[in-house]
Amino acid sequence: MIWVYRFLFLPLLLLLTPYYLWRMRRRGGYAENFSHRFGGIDVLPPKKTGVSRLWLQAVSVGEMLAIAPLLEAFKREGLAEVYLTTTTSTGYKLAKEKYGALTIGIGYFPLDFWAFSARAWRKVRPDLCILMEGERWPEHVYQANAHRVPVISVNARLSDRSFRRSMRFRLLLSPLAAGLSHLLCSSKRDEQRFRALGFPLERLETTGNLKLDVHIPVMSDGEKTALRHELGLSDGLVLLGSSTWPGEETALLAALKVARESGLKISLMLVPRHAERREALRAELEQSGFTFHFRTAGKAPATVDVAVGDTTGELRKFTQLADLVFVGKSLAPHDGGQTPVEAAVLGKPILHGPHMTNFRDIIRTLTEAGAVRKVETPAELGRAALELLADAVQREKLAVAARGWHEVNRGATERTLAVIRRQLHR
Repeated sequence: MIWVYRFLFLPLLLLLTPYYLWRMRRRGGYAENFSHRFGGIDVLPPKKTGVSRLWLQAVSVGEMLAIAPLLEAFKREGLAEVYLTTTTSTGYKLAKEKYGALTIGIGYFPLDFWAFSARAWRKVRPDLCILMEGERWPEHVYQANAHRVPVISVNARLSDRSFRRSMRFRLLLSPLAAGLSHLLCSSKRDEQRFRALGFPLERLETTGNLKLDVHIPVMSDGEKTALRHELGLSDGLVLLGSSTWPGEETALLAALKVARESGLKISLMLVPRHAERREALRAELEQSGFTFHFRTAGKAPATVDVAVGDTTGELRKFTQLADLVFVGKSLAPHDGGQTPVEAAVLGKPILHGPHMTNFRDIIRTLTEAGAVRKVETPAELGRAALELLADAVQREKLAVAARGWHEVNRGATERTLAVIRRQLHR
């Protein structure tokens, strides 16, 4: 079956190359170490006797943040050294900033074609491979099996869309299913889906979602005040649009207008999911009549109505300034949703749209805990935001429920590490 994959890979790669090159250019930051994608990774230090080498692949920023406890444990216990790869330029930048001291190297994951993957494997020579969430690459897994290296899929999950696609081709997935040593699922629903796809029951285990174990450094009051001044936020309430997509900023600007007209002292903070959209967002803000400032422009010269957090890796800080958070990619026509976890961990009242399919189980448990409110339309978003911003008691009730939800759902990191330790001791 691997030869079918190899045969189809190159034509598909050539077909999709113009789109991916356009997207890379649009997002920027991909020029550095571009050769990594063809297996031309940097020279790694010699392997140490008695220390296992892990190759850990985490696709983007969210996964990069989630793996911090794993990397810290590997370093602390001295059982393993880690070569860390990612796919996106934002993930790569964050990894370089945070994990240089916890890894033996950081690079881009090679394109999943035989020549590129085999070239990288000859250089990395891992004893164990760990793939985060949806990362399940046939050639990479084949190379691991050929080198007799176990592969563990950590925080494994399948979105509704991925599950539907996979069910159509489940017979083709059998070699991949056989090649993975363990799938540590983020929820029982994900485990059931992998079972339906034919993944062996004895290799499946629900360990929970690593992202629920996230530790976020809490800013001091002085740090929060300084950040507010840098962003141009007033000392009033702050409505945060967290990882927003086109159209959602429009709805939040409308909510700001309604709240202002009701007499509330409020600022809006927008953190677009893709910072490269800043020019389109700038045009919309200019038409809105509100004053605004972009984080990448430096310190705000004056107080503004709308602050735009168009940077990478600062959302957790921005969230700490918020009195109410709206989770993006959840209003039509968008689907999937962005993560509500960080806002819940920080004890923030949360609003979300009806389309949170990528976080179905998380949203379900947050809803059952009374920690979130769903809005169906942009107009309903405006009404709910106004209601909550005007009522500190309701906001605190949601916040307390969010903190309680997080406390109950922790523990995935230790369960995941237990499986990895067993594998390393073998």
